[in-house]
Parts: sequence; structure tokens; C-alpha cells
Amino acid sequence: MIVSFSVVRYRRLFIPLAFFAMAIHRFPLWLNRKCSFWKLMGCGKNGTFDLQPDWQQWSLMAVWESENDFKKFKSNSFIAWWWKSFAFEEWTILSVPLASHGEWDGSDPFKMDEYDKEHKGQVAVLTRATIRFSKLKRFWTHVDPVAQIMSKADGYLHSVGIGEAPFIRQATLSIWESMEKMKAFAYGSKEHADVIRKTRKEDWYSEELFARFKIISNSGKLNGIDPLSKINENF
Repeated sequence: MIVSFSVVRYRRLFIPLAFFAMAIHRFPLWLNRKCSFWKLMGCGKNGTFDLQPDWQQWSLMAVWESENDFKKFKSNSFIAWWWKSFAFEEWTILSVPLASHGEWDGSDPFKMDEYDKEHKGQVAVLTRATIRFSKLKRFWTHVDPVAQIMSKADGYLHSVGIGEAPFIRQATLSIWESMEKMKAFAYGSKEHADVIRKTRKEDWYSEELFARFKIISNSGKLNGIDPLSKINENF
């Protein structure tokens, strides 16, 4: 299993085409038998759960049978042609799941028979949830303080806020130098730990999934830079 995460940026003139792509790109993904799971999503402006969408930035997360299957998609597909024609930037990471629990639309798309339990390098962490309508205010009240702490945490490299639907179906993919530094933030930050306890006690989510990934490649740029330039030398 290979998991791809791609972010593309459109020029302002092409924002209507970005919306159109969210509709028509579903068809080639549905028809691709080598792609077992995919999500076309919008992006937030501040790198985490975000009420402010970035209309120029959009993403695709997909699960492939092999790296070669993704390469064929990247070189020959209609979506790849569309990105080359209308987007001016693209950033993609390829990864392999290290752990996953929870559900996304009723199943765990990243579940594997065996995980690499000895991995010591960089990790990507996906946190996604469907927020109960009655808990929206509680959820969004707690987002910004935790996001500000995360962006300053030791070992934090980059994050992207993504979502299938405004306000309710939200996710964050964050990149860390190591599992140890990610866990130090997740469990050592009082603010973050408090929010986790509240989500459980108050039952904020109707569905959630948490997954970790081993990054195997990183290519492209966003806003003129490689988001993972600190670790790119390791690939």
C-alpha cells in the first residue's frame, strides 16, 4: 500500500476551474482500479483545521496498490494533465502507514496486516473527524490555541488543513522530524492534552480517524518553497 497526498495551487484566475475539478476529477478516480480510496478536499489558510478556506489551494489523498501505480497516475492520468495545465504549483508526498485507528466513511482505508514498528525517521500524522453539529462551537473555540502551539513545537515541520465539507468534515496532515517529537507535542502539551480529553468526554465527533505514516518521497513546492526542505536531504 502506498498513500499519496498532493496539494495543488491555482492562480486566482483559475479558481472557478478548481471548483469544477472537485466535481469532474471524481470520475477518473472512481474508474481507477489501482486506487482503493481517495478524497478530493479543500484546504484551510493556516495549516490546520481552519474556518478560512484557501480558494487557490486544493488537495487529493489517495491509496494505491503500489508506488508504480501512483507513478502511472502521475504521468498519464487526466488529473495529472489538469494539474499541469491549470495549477502553477504542486507538492506531493508518498508514504506508507505506520499505524491507523478509527474510520473514514465507515472503514479504515489505511489498515494493513503489518506495520513498520521500528521506524525512527520522519512521520506524517493525519487527524480527521466528522464534527457533531451540536459540538461545532466547542470544537472551533479550541482550534486556534492548539494550532499556534503546534506550529512552534520542537520537531514540527509543516501542516496542511484539509476538509471534505466546510465546518463539519475536517482534517489536518502534519509533518514531524520524528515519532518521538510528535508524541512529545501530542502528549506533553497541556493544551493539546486538554482538548483530547474534552473531545472524549463531550463526544464531539460522530466519526474520527488517526493515522501515522512513514514518508518515502517528497517532491514539488508550495508558495515557492519545498515545505520539507529541512528533511529533503534525507530522501
